Amino acid sequence: MQTVDLNNVPDKIKEIPAGEFQPLDTSTTKERERIATPSLSFLQDSWRRLKKNKAAVVSLIFLGIIIFISIITIWVSPHDPTQQNVAYINLPPRIPILDSINGFNGTATVAGKVVDKYAQANVPDNVNFYLGTDGLGRDVLSRLFMGTRISLLIAFIAALLDITIGVTYGLISGLLGGRVDTVMQRILEVLSGIPNLVVMILMLTVFDPGILSIVLAMVITNWISMARIVRAQTLKLKDQEFVLAAQTLGESRLKIAIKHILPNISSVIIVQMMFSIPSAIFFEAFLSFIGLGLRPPTASLGTLLNEGYKTFRFLPYLMWIPAVTLSVVMICFNLLADGLRDAFDPKMKE
Repeated sequence: MQTVDLNNVPDKIKEIPAGEFQPLDTSTTKERERIATPSLSFLQDSWRRLKKNKAAVVSLIFLGIIIFISIITIWVSPHDPTQQNVAYINLPPRIPILDSINGFNGTATVAGKVVDKYAQANVPDNVNFYLGTDGLGRDVLSRLFMGTRISLLIAFIAALLDITIGVTYGLISGLLGGRVDTVMQRILEVLSGIPNLVVMILMLTVFDPGILSIVLAMVITNWISMARIVRAQTLKLKDQEFVLAAQTLGESRLKIAIKHILPNISSVIIVQMMFSIPSAIFFEAFLSFIGLGLRPPTASLGTLLNEGYKTFRFLPYLMWIPAVTLSVVMICFNLLADGLRDAFDPKMKE
């Protein structure tokens, strides 16, 4: 026990009665020593950084709304997207709350005169086509919902293929190494040298144009970039101490890949997957635009563009509507992917 030399104690303290001594209040000390920020997991910390990226958050909200509307309109749609009505062809948009604005009240300029196209077509007052109709009398808004749904479906199939084929291929190639890695990489080089358009044309010789042929074309080529990225990350991690410790303890390569390597490269996989989705959307739209994709009456953003550009000078809304939708979807996915990349990058921590 440590003793106190009273000779070194100041006289003022000696004069204080013993009953007035109070124990030290440690609450302020504990509060001062408490960690200011709570302990966060990797996902919680990533979400905190993602929320600071306003563009990524807005893009996430927009994509959530678009996906929700695309799913709901499977059962609830303004009109049948495939129903044709020759009497209602090429009607301009008519939105009741905007009936005072030309271009949104069902009127069109014909020979220098403003004409009510709905009155000429004897359309009932309670029937409105909010984005007009096409050359076969089909509701453009309903077909836009259908086209967005099909394009997103193909995009998410591409993302699923990236995860299943690309990640598996990259993990096997990186973990095994040696001759197996050499052979697998030579196969990737051969596949990457085949253009997507050539693969698509070859698919059309076997299958009819449609979702199946587009998906098969993606199966052959679109997962290659994911496989290369996963292989590179696996090669970097497989010589780390925690992987060597797992090998020393006798864990199999499958468990090492699933329990140790895959969680550590999950952020890279998610970011790459988010970048692959807009690429798949553009790939489908391009194929449908040149006539190698989906066939009518099935609608996609590409088929809507293909139908709209033919009458762009006279009915510009038929092209502008799917073009703006395609641009918004692709921009939102790219901005969200940029935000996720910054959020998952440890070097971006503040």
